Amino acid sequence: MPRRHLRMTGPADSPLRASLRILRTGLGLPAAFPPEVLAEAERVAKDPAVPEHEDATDLPFLTIDPPASADLDQAMYLERRRRGYRVHYAIADVAAFVRPGGALDTEAHRRVTTLYFPDGNVPLHPTLLSEGAASLLPGRTRPAVLWRIDLDPEGATVATSVRRALVRSRAKLDYAGVQRQIDTGTAEEPLALLRDIGRLREEQEIARGGISLNVPEQEIVERDGGYGLEYRAPLPADGWNAQLSLLTGMAAARLMAEAGTGILRTLPVAPDGAVARLRRSAEALHIDWPHHVPYAQVVRSLDPGRADHAAFLQECTTLLRGAGYTVFDHGELPTPAVHAAVADLYTHCTAPLRRLVDRYAAELCLAAVAEQDPPEWVRAALPVLPKEMTEGTGRANTVERECVDLVEAALLKDRVGEIFDAYVVDVSEREPTTGTVHIDDPAVVARIESGDARLPLGERLRVRLARADPGTAKVLFAPA
Repeated sequence: MPRRHLRMTGPADSPLRASLRILRTGLGLPAAFPPEVLAEAERVAKDPAVPEHEDATDLPFLTIDPPASADLDQAMYLERRRRGYRVHYAIADVAAFVRPGGALDTEAHRRVTTLYFPDGNVPLHPTLLSEGAASLLPGRTRPAVLWRIDLDPEGATVATSVRRALVRSRAKLDYAGVQRQIDTGTAEEPLALLRDIGRLREEQEIARGGISLNVPEQEIVERDGGYGLEYRAPLPADGWNAQLSLLTGMAAARLMAEAGTGILRTLPVAPDGAVARLRRSAEALHIDWPHHVPYAQVVRSLDPGRADHAAFLQECTTLLRGAGYTVFDHGELPTPAVHAAVADLYTHCTAPLRRLVDRYAAELCLAAVAEQDPPEWVRAALPVLPKEMTEGTGRANTVERECVDLVEAALLKDRVGEIFDAYVVDVSEREPTTGTVHIDDPAVVARIESGDARLPLGERLRVRLARADPGTAKVLFAPA
């Protein structure tokens, strides 16, 4: 099933919260941090290792995150150059707090990623660090890995540097507020440049054949005294902000490649059969896809606010399956080395508060710029990082899938037997009588079983809710 995001925009009812607590227990996820981990976090929060950080607190950084977020990994400051632009991108310096081989480090390797639930999260690091001492909160001086990336007038990278620095964010902004300021012309230049640079980077993405999927997110919303599910189409500001993260990940991958040691995020090109299957789905959904037009161009023409386009975007995520982490050393790049969706070398380096591998990528890049060998603790961890990240990412995907199933079942449990309009967005090749349907209202993507009849991939279908059981966290539809 395509990956989906789910978040609450308001308080949830007590039964739903109780069900989510039961789900946490049932999945066997890490609970409280061990006492020795919390003790180490308290010590380093008071005395991080920052003696080699230069002072960059004069730069007026800002962060852009969901309103409730406190684990702020990235801060930006954008400025014009005589010819082009300069991107200052500060990433939380987790290595200033996590000692290699210590209790925090050991626990981070056990957890691998922060796990997100609709009503909270299971953090990678204690919140004393991830939402406190290490987070790039406004008005606080913080150690950071500071990138400076110069772009030409067309948005192409012309120079890259990275160093350790102390930074101080001036403001914590959210996507809706940023979009509003930019649209109304009230954004000051450093923020207004997000649109200019973001659009240029989107054009660069088109030129190299990359693709970003603006898949709508599912949200739990208050409705008529109860709760419902709605889709939220991403704002342009979401995409512009994501382009800066992609820019940094690509710059980091290039530094690693030049130095001869690193860890890349890779994705093979989708097989012809998968693209042909997607073409059939587009045809059934009446989405125009001429044979001479590349897949990426079609995706960029879609409106995620339209039900049929949103259904197709969900199906497009099937081409992004198979991403992994690949280590290389002694100057020999892996095969494949490129991330097919990015259409370039790429690595994860911008979310070290939430993802284990990013801390190691930062150290590799700092060593590359300094023309030094990577620290021994980094090199020693490289062989096992891909396996750890694969397992951790798989666990995060399971949490996401189970949360969505549970919330959908809880919100639909009193509507069994009702009829809904849906699109068939996926059909099992082995069992063409089973698949996935995308429903516009409520915002549900769930399993369908048709009995003996083959499901019509990509076609609109009237479906009946056959089951919605929060106890098993499962929703099932059948053709009406």
